[in-house]
Amino acid sequence: MADAANRTASNSDSNFEVQSLTPTSIAAPFARYSHGVAVTSAKTLILTSGQLGLAAGGSVPDSVEKQADICFANIDAILSEAKTDRGATLHVRAFVTAREHMQGYMKARDRWLADISPPPASTLMIVSGFTREEFKVEIEVTAAV
Repeated sequence: MADAANRTASNSDSNFEVQSLTPTSIAAPFARYSHGVAVTSAKTLILTSGQLGLAAGGSVPDSVEKQADICFANIDAILSEAKTDRGATLHVRAFVTAREHMQGYMKARDRWLADISPPPASTLMIVSGFTREEFKVEIEVTAAV
């Protein structure tokens, strides 16, 4: 790593650097994300479909935080299938169905991103709902290897 504002992908097969784009001329991020990221020398771009809080057995927890944990576990599995891990994440995009769900989602996101520095870019939107009423959060990522 060149400095705290840059990171090299954690997967040993990856050979690229991610630079945080957080200009001092604008307000600092108010949570664990970068305003933007730049990636150099990536060979493959990975885009996940939105993941819902649906456990492998078909259950859906009531808690948005537990649903988000399932979403992130699914994303880990998808990244693993691409022979990489969450360290290759460039952008996290999430959708929640109400403002009160933001905190639970952000707790799960911050745990998932705890060892990634600088953190990836991030977008969080409030939407009216998903395919089934019990879903409270949907998460997708863009990664590069």
